[in-house]
Amino acid sequence: MLPITPPSPINLPRRSLVLALCFTGLGVNSPGAWAVQRKTMHKAAGNSQPFDMDTFNNATDNPLLRSGNQGPAVARAQILLDRAWFSCGEIDGRFAANMQRIVRAYQSALGLKETGTVTAETWTSLRSDGAPLLIRYAVTDKDLTGPFEKTPAAMDERAKMKALVYESVEEELAEKFHSSIGYLKQLNGGATIEIGKELIVPNVAAGPAPAKAASIQIDKSAHVLYVLDGQKRPLAAFPISIGNEKNDPLPVGTMSIKNEVKNPGFTYNPVLLKNAPKDAQKVDIAPGPNNPVGSMWLGLTKPHWGIHGTPNPSNVGHSETNGCIHMTNWDAERLSTLVKAGFKVNVKA
Repeated sequence: MLPITPPSPINLPRRSLVLALCFTGLGVNSPGAWAVQRKTMHKAAGNSQPFDMDTFNNATDNPLLRSGNQGPAVARAQILLDRAWFSCGEIDGRFAANMQRIVRAYQSALGLKETGTVTAETWTSLRSDGAPLLIRYAVTDKDLTGPFEKTPAAMDERAKMKALVYESVEEELAEKFHSSIGYLKQLNGGATIEIGKELIVPNVAAGPAPAKAASIQIDKSAHVLYVLDGQKRPLAAFPISIGNEKNDPLPVGTMSIKNEVKNPGFTYNPVLLKNAPKDAQKVDIAPGPNNPVGSMWLGLTKPHWGIHGTPNPSNVGHSETNGCIHMTNWDAERLSTLVKAGFKVNVKA
């Protein structure tokens, strides 16, 4: 990680924390990349036939699910895992690497056989949560108020924005329900979003927060962040992205949570970046969900490092970063409810 020193949070307003690196690399943080992702997800939205929510909710089959599977059963498992505080990242009905990692983490936490596949035993455990998996949500005036604005590619143009807001109401609602834009469209047949319109959405109201959280463990090889109790047993788990081993490796060892900042600002400093354009200028980026560090920052005692959100939830767990530990915005916010300043963060290879 490059030498960056965030100012002390003691004298800094919570909405204007100045950070200096920690944004997704490999070009995935550019609006151009976002546009490609979102166009792809919109094309995958499915047909316009009404979705049978009752059939989805009432299914009792226990299919063996493994990497590469996709469809309603996968989405059901993703929703149940999310509500149990074992997030797969975006709910999208696809069994990919994040889900395999989190299924294994859930099985470990519950004392089940660790297969990384959704077995009959795993289904039985997950279904102890009897709440509906999909619910109807009436679009509100607040949902549509915005403002919504495209995020410019250039950092100096982003610096002119008063806030790094959502680009669309579809993006806003997808984050609200922990889903990809494409999956929400599949559920609703591409329905027009307007005030009072009832949408079918994943029911992501989590169960009670895990009790007696005591520390965090980050498994670099698995790209998973665990919340542990006092006996080192996993209580929750979330997929993460981390820096690559060549340029910005996450150091193995122990550090601690230093501070929490909701809706943080961000300072782009090209001097500290290895791949910044030669003519780039240092600029401050306003807070907002599409800020490079997302909607939540958990600062670490190791200088210049933090756990934070990201404007690109579909990349979490699948891409490398220019430093720090990236989570979806909703997972970073949920993590903040479990931990506090002083919590140990143990990083293992």
